[in-house]
Amino acid sequence: MRLHAIVHDLDTATVAVAGGATVVQLRRKGASTDELVEAGRPFLALDATFVVNDDVEAAILLGADGVHLGRDDPGAARALAAGLRLGLSASSLAEALEAVRTGATYIGAGPVWATPSKADADPPIGLEGLAEISAAVTVPVVAIGGIDASNVADCIRVGAAGVAVIRAARDAARLRAEIDAAL
Repeated sequence: MRLHAIVHDLDTATVAVAGGATVVQLRRKGASTDELVEAGRPFLALDATFVVNDDVEAAILLGADGVHLGRDDPGAARALAAGLRLGLSASSLAEALEAVRTGATYIGAGPVWATPSKADADPPIGLEGLAEISAAVTVPVVAIGGIDASNVADCIRVGAAGVAVIRAARDAARLRAEIDAAL
């Protein structure tokens, strides 16, 4: 759970895993289930937990380890019934508590800081919001949003079990070193 690389392509995923990413999440906004399944097949060979973003059916068809759903994405019950790890997004304590009640096996909390990777992101929760969520829930919390090597350790120090990165996925080795030093 320490380092999630949210990627669009296999090359970035391979670099991230070589650098120490423990989870690879395939994220292709707007792709059909069939397109995700086709693109996702090679990810199964990576030495990391494989998660599909937003598409429970693709995750099931691929035999992925899990699926990550946003607050408005359907399929949480189906994912759990299929035995998938279920990540749910939360940008507040109330949303995090609801995610736990829904059955989340981990929570993606954020954005911690402003991020250009998601145009419709909620306002940043900061380290204070991340700490509040991490202290209140019984499942691992993965921080997301504006995270890079300069601030990743701060997320771990306030209680996050790990972090998720998009822009910094290719910098996984440096991120992992900072995470490990903060433990």
